[in-house]
Amino acid sequence: MNAILGLVVTMVMVFGGYMLAGGKLGIILHSLPFEMMMIGGAATGAFLASNDFNTVKHTGGDVAAAFAGPKWKKNDYQDLLLLMHELLHILKQNPVDIEPHIEAPNESAIFTKYPRILKDHEAIEMICDTIRSMIMNFDNVHQVEELLDKHLESLLEEKLHGSHALQQMADALPALGIVAAVLGVIKTMASIDKPPEVLGGMIGGALVGTFLGVFLAYGVVGPFAARVKTIRSEEHLFYSMIGQVLVSNLHKNPVNICVEVARRQAPARVRPSFDEIEQAVRGLKQAA
Repeated sequence: MNAILGLVVTMVMVFGGYMLAGGKLGIILHSLPFEMMMIGGAATGAFLASNDFNTVKHTGGDVAAAFAGPKWKKNDYQDLLLLMHELLHILKQNPVDIEPHIEAPNESAIFTKYPRILKDHEAIEMICDTIRSMIMNFDNVHQVEELLDKHLESLLEEKLHGSHALQQMADALPALGIVAAVLGVIKTMASIDKPPEVLGGMIGGALVGTFLGVFLAYGVVGPFAARVKTIRSEEHLFYSMIGQVLVSNLHKNPVNICVEVARRQAPARVRPSFDEIEQAVRGLKQAA
C-alpha cells in the first residue's frame, strides 16, 4: 500500500507542481513514448546483460513484494516460536524421537501444523540440518553458531540480489536519460532550418529524456530498491530467530528461555507478546 501511495504522491507533486507553474504537459506527453522506449529499453537491456536468469526472476518477485509487503506476518512469527518449542521439547526429552520429524518434515505431525513455514525451503532446511548435527554429537556451541552465521549471511546476500540489481539500474538511469537527450539534440540540429517555435518544441522534447532519466532513478526505481532491501532484511530476521533458538538450546537453556530469546529478535511491529506465546504454549500442552 505504501508503495502505491508513494508513487501517487510523487506523480501528483512533480507534475502538479509543473502544471501549476504554467508548464504544459503536451510536450512531455508527445515525447514520452519515444524517450521511454530509449531509456527504459536501454535500462532493461543492461539489466538483462548484467544479471543471470535467477536474479532476473527474483527481482520480479522483489518488485511484487515491494507492493505486497514482507512475507512473514505476526501469526507466522508466533507459529515459528511454537514450532521450535515443540521440537526442542521432544529433543530434550529423547533425541531419538525427533529423528522422524526432521528426516521427513512433510509427514511430520509437528511440521504439518504450520503449513506456511513448511512451504519455506530455507527455514525447514536450517531447522532440520542443524538439529541433525546436534543429534550427531556436534554440540560445540561456537562451531554451530559459526555455521549458522555463515548460512544466514549467505542467505541474506542471496535475498538482496534483487535490491542490488534495482539499485544498479537506478544508478544508470540518469546517464541513459542524457543519452536520450543527446539523441534529441542531434535530431534538433538536423532541423536547424525550422522556425524557432518548432525548434523550441524539439529542444523541449530532447530535455524530456534527461528529466525522465533522473525522475525514474530517484523517484521510482531507487526508492523501490531501498524498499526491497528493507523488506528482505526484515524477512531475514525470521531465519535469524531459528538460529537464536538453536544456539540458545546448545547453551543448555530451558525451552521457554530459548523461545523468549528468539521472540525478542522479531521485528517490533509483528512481534508476539510474551503473554500471547505463553497462552499459545499452554494451548499446545492442553491439546497434547
